[in-house]
Amino acid sequence: MHDRTPVDITPEILLKAYAAGIFPMAEDADDPTIYWVEPRARGVLPLDRFHVPRRLARTVRSEVFEVVSNRDFDAVISGCAAPRRDTARTWINARIRGLYGALFDAGNCHTVEVYSEGRLVGGLYGVSLGAAFFGESMFHEVRDASKVALVHLVARLRAGGYQLADTQFLTDHLGQFGVEEVPRHVYKRRLNAAVAGEADWAVWPCDRGVSGAEALAALD
Repeated sequence: MHDRTPVDITPEILLKAYAAGIFPMAEDADDPTIYWVEPRARGVLPLDRFHVPRRLARTVRSEVFEVVSNRDFDAVISGCAAPRRDTARTWINARIRGLYGALFDAGNCHTVEVYSEGRLVGGLYGVSLGAAFFGESMFHEVRDASKVALVHLVARLRAGGYQLADTQFLTDHLGQFGVEEVPRHVYKRRLNAAVAGEADWAVWPCDRGVSGAEALAALD
């Protein structure tokens, strides 16, 4: 369901929308308008049944990447908004950048960042509210970088006591990790319980690299 009713969206309104099961998108980077989305079926990643493919687990354990959190939000959202091979369009426009930047400054938006030889090569960002985390977008510039970010994200959510990991939609890519599609009424029930809960994103320090072994251990 899409609602294109114009509204002066503030970070506070954005958080209320997430708590109600709604999130914003734009048609493309040049479109100044934002519309609300409430899918009939929602992608949810069961935190207790996250599947790490064997080859990816070897990559995570190899420490070929440095993985940190909340170091460079602007670079992450720019990476997520950059044109991709399959499309030059992006739903991340200037208003969305500003809104999520404000949420980041307020402590309600977080990143997982993947570096290789000091260069950001992949990552993701999303919104944290209570014990719910809403994944927004991810990107990679080298193979497996976004997948490594996802493994570290789920490990941090598990360690921090999160109850819900929202992926918005189910895709073939996310399905390999165990993402499921649930009806709206089921999602709303899980959402209400998670938003009322408490979790700690900073259960691991954000300013130091988290090892692959530490991340994989949190998923056992």
